Amino acid sequence: MTSQFFWHELMTSDTKAAQKFYSDVVGWTAEDSGAPGMEYTLFNTKGQGVCGMLQITPDMAGHGARPGWLGYISVDDVDQTLSHLKQEGGKAYMGAQEVPGIIRFAMVADPQGAPFYVAKGLRTDPPAPLPIGTPGTVGWNELMAADWQSAFAFYEKLFGWTKDQPHDMGPMGIYQLFAAGGPAIGGMMNKPATLPVSFWGYYFNVPAIDAGTARITASGGKVLNGPMQVPGGQWVVQAMDPQGAAFNLVAPQR
Repeated sequence: MTSQFFWHELMTSDTKAAQKFYSDVVGWTAEDSGAPGMEYTLFNTKGQGVCGMLQITPDMAGHGARPGWLGYISVDDVDQTLSHLKQEGGKAYMGAQEVPGIIRFAMVADPQGAPFYVAKGLRTDPPAPLPIGTPGTVGWNELMAADWQSAFAFYEKLFGWTKDQPHDMGPMGIYQLFAAGGPAIGGMMNKPATLPVSFWGYYFNVPAIDAGTARITASGGKVLNGPMQVPGGQWVVQAMDPQGAAFNLVAPQR
């Protein structure tokens, strides 16, 4: 669906180690995408690709690439969206690229520097999305912004997102849920002053949070925050993989 996150991708310094880590922690199986001229790994749930992974090359590292997750937001016209994004103060890190018959995409950032992709799927027979909450799928998209209100205004103009329910987090401020034509798909809030940059974070669905947390530490990852219960009753944990990419888990039970 247009204006929705529809793909998530890990850039990492060690694809073999990352593949084992996320297979153990999230439960994904992995396979090579078969894309000509490039190495690209698909992470699968129930036999369906849900996320991707690529190796950070020396050239990418030289331009500042570091291990991390990025989300893809669906648009009707990548080039038109790029033009609109720049008019609204966003930045294009990489112009429109195309994998014939698969996807057209561009790497961009919002005015506060949080990176993401805008993309249009080119497949004529894309698989139907897995049910919400399916283990291994992405359950939530979260923006930690320097100023969430101006960030929301940017995404509202670019993608037509609407405000959903706000949650008062006390000293941490307002946590604003947002939607893209249906139920809420994510939230945004002002980042702590200790975090130097704005960024998007993503939550992977697992059956139970304590077991997921145990798998993180047993597999060499680091728990940064949690587990904790969030509004709505779900449980989350925020973590970092062994290569330094931040990620999160979400579950319906402890």
